Amino acid sequence: MSRINPTAAERTFDEGRLMQVLVAPIVSEKATMVAEHANAVTFKVLQNATKPEIKAAVELLFKVEVKGVSVVNTKGKTKRFGKSMGRRDNVRKAYVLLKEGQELNLSGEAA
Repeated sequence: MSRINPTAAERTFDEGRLMQVLVAPIVSEKATMVAEHANAVTFKVLQNATKPEIKAAVELLFKVEVKGVSVVNTKGKTKRFGKSMGRRDNVRKAYVLLKEGQELNLSGEAA
């Protein structure tokens, strides 16, 4: 029986899609500070990625338990390149909160 809104246990994702959802880890001063204080890891993700997809992708790739996911959409800045005007790409960032005792090394190993 299919429901309109399945629960997390009933929801299944295409594994090929999950491999593409996480574009890159974000390594910055702010991301490092968030990781130390809130046990969260920051990733650049696809523009159309959903929170459940991001959670499933992190759990699949890094074998850790995820507590929650927060998403931020950053609009690309307009920049000048010589005489012409250009625009940076829009970026979607995901802050992934890990459960207590979980740790994520970006080398792909869980501790």
